[in-house]
Amino acid sequence: MDAGNATTHLLLIDDDLKLCRLVRQYLEPLGYSVSLAHNGEDGLRAALAGTFDAIVLDVMMPKLDGFEVLKRLRAKSNVPVLMLTGLGEEADRIVGLEIGADDYLPKTFSTRELVARLRAVIRRSRATAQQKPQESEPVITVGDLIIESASRTASLAGQLLTLTAVEFDLLLSLARSAGRVKTRERLLIEVAERDFEAFDRSIDVHISSIRRKLGDDPKAPRFIQTIRSVGYLMLKPGVTPNVE
Repeated sequence: MDAGNATTHLLLIDDDLKLCRLVRQYLEPLGYSVSLAHNGEDGLRAALAGTFDAIVLDVMMPKLDGFEVLKRLRAKSNVPVLMLTGLGEEADRIVGLEIGADDYLPKTFSTRELVARLRAVIRRSRATAQQKPQESEPVITVGDLIIESASRTASLAGQLLTLTAVEFDLLLSLARSAGRVKTRERLLIEVAERDFEAFDRSIDVHISSIRRKLGDDPKAPRFIQTIRSVGYLMLKPGVTPNVE
């Protein structure tokens, strides 16, 4: 475990009883305490009532599907959520990320991949909670966009933006490199802490969500410009883009 001997509390919401049993058997010896829920209603109730380090959430479930669970959960909690999607179901991945999932896994995942993804989202969440103001960098300003890493807040024209942990990290990464292009591969490694996968659209979906919240038109951007086949650029007047 990354945090010493501390127990990591995990909620797994999935109606596949065999999968739940296998995941629990694998994770508990590694220091995870795994709670289970087998339908959307029970899962949402447990997620809102308990304190969890992360939630693994299936899409297709009785009573409430995973998307509805995530939507209602995000209205009240920023707990890291790892979405389970069917093999090749890119639409499910995109919808989950747009609603606020931190990452996703195909249901054919290996246990090692599950642990790696869990550690990444939990580490990012714990780092956010433990960050001290004196450890922070100066406030970053891009036009009327203000980003404060200490409080992990961003505001536009004085209005606070509601961003997921991944969205904030992406916006901060781009702002730190304002005037320079950042490739999708670099962003994925920095923010999701994993290697770039062919046809992985997660970064694009997160950027699209950030743009909506900024009121940024991708055809005439004020903040984030798409560099075709390369990545993204936080616009900075007078700076010629360089691929990083």
